[in-house]
Amino acid sequence: MTDNNQTSALDIEQTDIKSNITITESAQVYLAELLAKQETDGIGVRIFVEHPGTPRAECCMAYNQPGEEDAADLQLHYEHFTAFIDAASVPYLEDAVIDYNKDRFGGQLTFRAPNSKIPKVGEDASVEERINYVLQSEINPGLASHGGNVQLMELIDDEAGLTAVLKFGGGCQGCSAVDMTLRQGVEVQLKQQVPELMQVVDETDHSRTENAYYQ
Repeated sequence: MTDNNQTSALDIEQTDIKSNITITESAQVYLAELLAKQETDGIGVRIFVEHPGTPRAECCMAYNQPGEEDAADLQLHYEHFTAFIDAASVPYLEDAVIDYNKDRFGGQLTFRAPNSKIPKVGEDASVEERINYVLQSEINPGLASHGGNVQLMELIDDEAGLTAVLKFGGGCQGCSAVDMTLRQGVEVQLKQQVPELMQVVDETDHSRTENAYYQ
């Protein structure tokens, strides 16, 4: 094991997917000890991001039992274990650092991923990624002038077609002008840039008006 904490010491199997995620030496030792306690040959860790590219993004780590890995996973081989990185999460884990710091209570594993909330969009981007990109890069900057924001909660694909379920926050929650904002602004812009989208619905509880820009 090298004394630096960069991924240059790793044996990366895939050649078409790269990651500069860093698991520091102290974190490697901690994870190796944690995995050894499971008494399961071949057990590793799975690293992924839930709700990537959104304000709700959360970096997660779980046990990866033998056979649970996906063929598309990026595998990072350390001295005592393998980390399986969910392929779809790789762009959102750019510059991520997993570290372990001892303290008087024992220690704490920390996971810093500065790009996990930043929308990524490319030629092969999913509908969800494209919607989040429009919301975060084009719509929310405008809403921020009124202290508001909007985020995608879920996509529903049924007989009515593809529906984006949104939730407004800040100055937009309970705002008397939010319906106009939704129908004449957000919905129009989303449909223009994501033509697969058939409709947009708002699931915000607008009975709460304490932060509303327009009462």
